[in-house]
Amino acid sequence: MIQHTLISAPILRSKIRSLEIRFAGNKNLKIYGLLQCRSGKRMKRENRVFFATEQEALQNNFRPCGHCMKNEYKKWKEKHMSSKG
Repeated sequence: MIQHTLISAPILRSKIRSLEIRFAGNKNLKIYGLLQCRSGKRMKRENRVFFATEQEALQNNFRPCGHCMKNEYKKWKEKHMSSKG
Protein backbone atom coordinates (compact mmCIF):
# COMPACT_ATOMS: atom_id res chain seq x y z
CA MET A 1 0.00 0.00 0.00
CA ILE A 2 1.39 3.38 -1.03
CA GLN A 3 0.02 6.65 0.34
CA HIS A 4 -0.56 9.29 -2.33
CA THR A 5 1.05 12.01 -0.21
CA LEU A 6 4.29 10.01 -0.02
CA ILE A 7 4.86 9.50 -3.75
CA SER A 8 5.85 12.06 -6.37
CA ALA A 9 3.76 12.56 -9.50
CA PRO A 10 6.45 11.26 -11.92
CA ILE A 11 7.02 8.10 -9.87
CA LEU A 12 3.28 7.56 -9.54
CA ARG A 13 2.77 7.85 -13.33
CA SER A 14 5.68 5.45 -13.90
CA LYS A 15 4.22 2.88 -11.51
CA ILE A 16 0.79 3.15 -13.15
CA ARG A 17 2.29 2.73 -16.64
CA SER A 18 4.28 -0.33 -15.53
CA LEU A 19 1.15 -1.75 -13.79
CA GLU A 20 2.86 -1.69 -10.37
CA ILE A 21 -0.19 0.33 -9.29
CA ARG A 22 -3.58 -0.85 -10.54
CA PHE A 23 -6.06 0.20 -7.83
CA ALA A 24 -6.68 3.19 -5.57
CA GLY A 25 -8.42 3.29 -2.22
CA ASN A 26 -9.74 5.62 0.43
CA LYS A 27 -7.84 4.93 3.65
CA ASN A 28 -10.60 6.42 5.82
CA LEU A 29 -13.52 4.56 4.25
CA LYS A 30 -11.47 1.41 3.54
CA ILE A 31 -12.82 1.17 -0.03
CA TYR A 32 -10.71 0.41 -3.13
CA GLY A 33 -11.51 0.65 -6.82
CA LEU A 34 -10.25 1.15 -10.32
CA LEU A 35 -7.97 4.11 -11.03
CA GLN A 36 -10.49 5.62 -13.45
CA CYS A 37 -13.43 5.47 -10.99
CA ARG A 38 -15.25 8.82 -10.72
CA SER A 39 -15.83 8.33 -6.99
CA GLY A 40 -12.15 7.68 -6.44
CA LYS A 41 -11.05 10.68 -8.44
CA ARG A 42 -13.06 12.97 -6.13
CA MET A 43 -11.39 11.86 -2.91
CA LYS A 44 -8.84 14.04 -1.17
CA ARG A 45 -5.22 13.29 -1.94
CA GLU A 46 -4.40 12.77 1.75
CA ASN A 47 -7.02 9.99 1.94
CA ARG A 48 -5.88 8.16 -1.23
CA VAL A 49 -3.73 5.03 -1.18
CA PHE A 50 -2.62 2.79 -4.04
CA PHE A 51 -2.45 -0.98 -4.45
CA ALA A 52 -0.76 -3.26 -6.95
CA THR A 53 -3.43 -5.96 -6.72
CA GLU A 54 -6.93 -6.58 -5.43
CA GLN A 55 -5.44 -9.15 -3.07
CA GLU A 56 -3.24 -6.46 -1.50
CA ALA A 57 -6.29 -4.23 -0.95
CA LEU A 58 -8.29 -7.07 0.59
CA GLN A 59 -5.38 -8.04 2.85
CA ASN A 60 -5.41 -4.46 4.15
CA ASN A 61 -9.14 -4.85 4.97
CA PHE A 62 -10.45 -2.67 2.13
CA ARG A 63 -13.68 -3.57 0.35
CA PRO A 64 -14.43 -3.21 -3.39
CA CYS A 65 -16.11 -0.03 -4.64
CA GLY A 66 -19.81 -0.44 -5.33
CA HIS A 67 -19.61 1.92 -8.34
CA CYS A 68 -16.70 0.73 -10.47
CA MET A 69 -16.44 -2.87 -9.20
CA LYS A 70 -20.08 -3.90 -8.92
CA ASN A 71 -19.53 -7.67 -9.32
CA GLU A 72 -16.61 -7.78 -6.87
CA TYR A 73 -18.58 -5.68 -4.38
CA LYS A 74 -21.60 -7.98 -4.67
CA LYS A 75 -19.42 -11.05 -3.99
CA TRP A 76 -17.69 -9.29 -1.08
CA LYS A 77 -21.02 -8.25 0.42
CA GLU A 78 -22.54 -11.74 0.10
CA LYS A 79 -19.47 -13.27 1.76
CA HIS A 80 -19.46 -10.81 4.64
CA MET A 81 -23.20 -10.87 5.22
CA SER A 82 -23.25 -14.67 5.37
CA SER A 83 -20.39 -14.72 7.89
CA LYS A 84 -22.28 -12.33 10.20
CA GLY A 85 -25.49 -14.28 10.26
